[in-house]
Amino acid sequence: MTKLPIAVAIPTKNEGLNIAEAVKSVLGHFEAVVVVDSHSTDDTAKIAGECGAEVVTYTWDGGHPRKKQWCLENVRTDLDWILLLDGDERLSPGLLAELRRIFADRDSPKPAAYDIPLGYWFSGKRLRHGYTIRKRSLTDRTRCYYPEVGDLAAPGIGEVEGHYQPVAATAEALSNPIEHQDLDPVTAWFERHNRYSDWEAWLEHHPDVKEQVRKVKSRQGQLFHKAPFKPLVSFAYMYVYRRGFLDGRAGFDFALAMSFYRWQIALKSREKPVR
Repeated sequence: MTKLPIAVAIPTKNEGLNIAEAVKSVLGHFEAVVVVDSHSTDDTAKIAGECGAEVVTYTWDGGHPRKKQWCLENVRTDLDWILLLDGDERLSPGLLAELRRIFADRDSPKPAAYDIPLGYWFSGKRLRHGYTIRKRSLTDRTRCYYPEVGDLAAPGIGEVEGHYQPVAATAEALSNPIEHQDLDPVTAWFERHNRYSDWEAWLEHHPDVKEQVRKVKSRQGQLFHKAPFKPLVSFAYMYVYRRGFLDGRAGFDFALAMSFYRWQIALKSREKPVR
């Protein structure tokens, strides 16, 4: 089977429960599969190596480039195309087939990036309705980059770029998803989003940086960025407008959890200025 001319980079830290499924979903289909590990204290690196991935260690120095841009600059630079896959994500068979159609002719004109929908799992169930995020996960590294926004001092994010997209002059949307199926307990979701809300609250007190981030968010992110009453708007959008109620209890729980996340941001930003 001909391998796709793409390097898959999987940034990880303590993804021992998830990394095997991530690696297995791409191994043998791509020219390179590289796990970029940030000194995990669990068996992430060992499991990834046993599954057949190349493992490299990443050490953040507190500045730029952060981890994803570092991958663009350092992981298998002999291949122009790079797919960034989180440790709790895996490629769907439909997406693999779609990529094979696109790259069947390696020399045909292509956009600088592809935006890929996420198939999101929450509390053990695949959400079919309320979640509509697309990630710019596949990029031509010679034509794309992650911007250096001024948030290095912000809490909650650290070595990995925040919730914004790489810059690309042109991009197209793919139809088939990356499956985001985190096998960690739901407490890990709340721990992560508690940290993310620290970052979002910090942005509220740094409007210049907030505007930098807004400009490089997805279209949906830019629209939501301006919405008033975000906790209520978030719940109404996911649960009612996007028909999250059709996902049953998991759809309600997820819409409520995201609304709570937005409430956390607002509460933290009102509590005190974050230095």
